[in-house]
Order: sequence, then structure tokens, then C-alpha cells
Amino acid sequence: MELRQLQYVIQIAKEKNFSRAAEKLHIAQPSLSQQLSKLEKEIGVLLVRRTTNSVELTHAGSVFVDKAQSIIDSVEQLKREMEDMAQMRRGRLVVGSLPITGSHILPYVLPVFAADYPEIEVVLVEDTTARLEQLTASGGTDLSLLSLPLIDTTLAWEPLIEEEICLAVPPSHRFAGLEEPIRIGDLAEEPFIVLKKGQGFRQIAIDLCQNAGFSPRIVFESSNIETVQSLVAAGMGIAFIPHMIARSQRGEFTPVYLSVAERPSRTLVIASRKGRYLSKAADAFIGTLKNVVKR
Repeated sequence: MELRQLQYVIQIAKEKNFSRAAEKLHIAQPSLSQQLSKLEKEIGVLLVRRTTNSVELTHAGSVFVDKAQSIIDSVEQLKREMEDMAQMRRGRLVVGSLPITGSHILPYVLPVFAADYPEIEVVLVEDTTARLEQLTASGGTDLSLLSLPLIDTTLAWEPLIEEEICLAVPPSHRFAGLEEPIRIGDLAEEPFIVLKKGQGFRQIAIDLCQNAGFSPRIVFESSNIETVQSLVAAGMGIAFIPHMIARSQRGEFTPVYLSVAERPSRTLVIASRKGRYLSKAADAFIGTLKNVVKR
């Protein structure tokens, strides 16, 4: 059994199609089929069930892919450790980030990191909280910027920022002129605009309401926090907004932001898989993150 055969099966499982898998692996489709047949003959079990229109893993195939992915990931970690020990300057770093966070933090961080480490390639992956947790746990990212709480127990994290959460209301709203902070309990009858499922901040907003004794009446959902703010400004509802996301300039679609009496906050963290070797590039990126945020 060879490492490349493990990679072949993993790619077939991802693509569920021999032609696409062969293309991604840069080999001919007949060669891929031959390698799979050779492997199945060697280990004595059928890994893939082929039909006219589809390719599916057998039960043994599913077990094989899980174990193979772990082996490939371990080999990659070993390579990185050896590269660091050899003090190789070139490297590649995959950073996961929530779109909300990435758009407001990474523009400050990436130029500084690029100036200090010009030969390190940074690949940015933006996705939902749920998907980023999966990617980080499986080794799809070296580290990710997420917000607490984390669901996946295989992730380790360290705090980066704790920021206040404010309330966005339409300019015409009866609360818009308030000078004192608003209490969450006073919002029970209000229409709420929230992020879609899979976004961590959605659950934070819902928990704030439930902790105040009510479930929010959700009238709109969006995958984009900027859209949420525009809908609030247009009078469609109210929304909790992270302080760093609040729009700094007044305009036609800018809500009014109010302080909340309970002083809610969210904690942004740097997450990685427990026990995963962090390369020197990852350590350097974390150091840059902390220094830039501190400034």
C-alpha cells in the first residue's frame, strides 16, 4: 500500500466521479482505475461501488477514507516539522476566517505579515462557523479565527479580542434617540434580523434574547452582516451587531447604534486542532495577529 493510493481513494471519495478525480490528481482515468483495483485486490475488500451514473463508497471504503485522511495529514505535519528543522524559509499557511471578522481584521494583519515573511504564502479560507470548525478539526486549515463558543471539542483555542456587542435600530425607530443603554428585555416585541444558520454570531444573538427571557421574533435572515445592517437601516427590524462591524459613516443605509445595558460581548479566538503541530509560519502569523490587534 502506497501513500499515493491513499490519496487516490480520498480524491475519488471527494469527487464521486473517476474523471474529475483523475483530473484533480493529474493522472489518466484508466491509471486511476487500475491503481484502485490493485489496492482493493491487495487489501481484499471492495472500497468503491461503481454504477452507471455514480460512484459510492462501501462501508469499508468509508472506514478506509477516514483512516487514510488521518495518515495523509500526519505525513503533511511530519513534512512541516522537518522543513522547520531544516530552517527552510519557504512555506504555506492556510488561515480560516469568518467573513465578518476577516474583512475587518485581516486587511491590517496580512500586509504586515507579508512584509515580515515575504516567502510565506498565505491562503485565506472564508466560510461559516460550522464549516470552519470542521476544516480546522480535519486539518483543512492550519488555524482559524472564530468566535466562542466552539462546538467541536477537538479544537484548542486562545483568545484574541473581546469586543462589545451593540444594538442596531432604524433611524426612525422609537429607541433611536435614547441616550441611556437599552435593556435586552425591552426588545421582546421587536422584529429581529439575524444571520443565517451556520454563522456563529447568529447563535450569540439568539442566546442574548433567550437569556433575557424571550425568543426573538425573526423576520429576515441573511448570510452577510452588511445586508443585515442595511435591512435594519431600511426599517425592517433591529439586530445585534459586533462593535467592529458597526458602520462608521452616516449614510442612507446606516442604522443607529445603541449601547446595551447588559454589556454583552463576543470573544474572538485563534483556533487550531488539539495536538496538531503548528509550524513556525503559523506561530509567526499568530504573533503578528496579536501585535497588530494590540496596536
